[in-house]
Amino acid sequence: MIYVATVHFGSPRWIDPQLAYLRRNISEPLLVFASLEDVAGNHEDKYDRVVPSAGPHAGKLNLLAAEICAVATDNDIIVFLDGDAFPIADPMPTVRRALETTTLVAVRRDENHGDRQPHPCFCAVRVADWRRLHGDWSAGHCWTSADGGAVTDVGGNLLRALELAGDEWTPLLRSNRLDLHPLWFGIYGEVVYHHGAGFRAALSRVDLAEAPRASSLGRSLPLAGPVLRRLDTRRRQRFWETTAARAADLQEEMFRNLLNDPQFFRKLL
Repeated sequence: MIYVATVHFGSPRWIDPQLAYLRRNISEPLLVFASLEDVAGNHEDKYDRVVPSAGPHAGKLNLLAAEICAVATDNDIIVFLDGDAFPIADPMPTVRRALETTTLVAVRRDENHGDRQPHPCFCAVRVADWRRLHGDWSAGHCWTSADGGAVTDVGGNLLRALELAGDEWTPLLRSNRLDLHPLWFGIYGEVVYHHGAGFRAALSRVDLAEAPRASSLGRSLPLAGPVLRRLDTRRRQRFWETTAARAADLQEEMFRNLLNDPQFFRKLL
């Protein structure tokens, strides 16, 4: 049995599209467990189980996994799936090939400044291995990003659990031929689409790295320092607002496309 664990927050807009792509593209029997915090409307009947939950994303994923492990067998597979992600082709042949030789298969977002951890927009693991690893989606464990800084994110502690166990995992990498954004609208392994920021403001670490740098004139003109700092702050604020607005417009356009055309992703491949 395939158990899908998915989290939606604050909006029902992704529920029907995600379920439609799941039913269209996964050929094996599956049950879908969901977290629906602050999602308006009655959607419980669309799922095999809705697990009441609140708080950080990682905690909800861990809770869904615990609920699945309470009823599943060791050889069943948990597929973690962000609410704004879904398969665009049957992922199970890829998953089963990966699990023949490695413990886990998941998206790895190298394009996000060199992220190293499994990402929960798509991850598949056998129930027995999740139990053995004491799987945990929390951030905490750090790695060095592409710009040399220490960073952690959802999936950090799962990466460390794999390292401590000496387990290999199979990364699904971005396979876009067309990038509308460096991070959003990603196709991974040619089997999974992740919209990105489907439940929050569309600003990523990749975007923030492009923000205007602080002026260096303040060091040579100390009296002008306060004025320059205010100008820098305004300049960065305008950059963030413009970037977020541009990304939001593009996200809405892509969302309309995927609703109207089941093959919308072809333009990205």
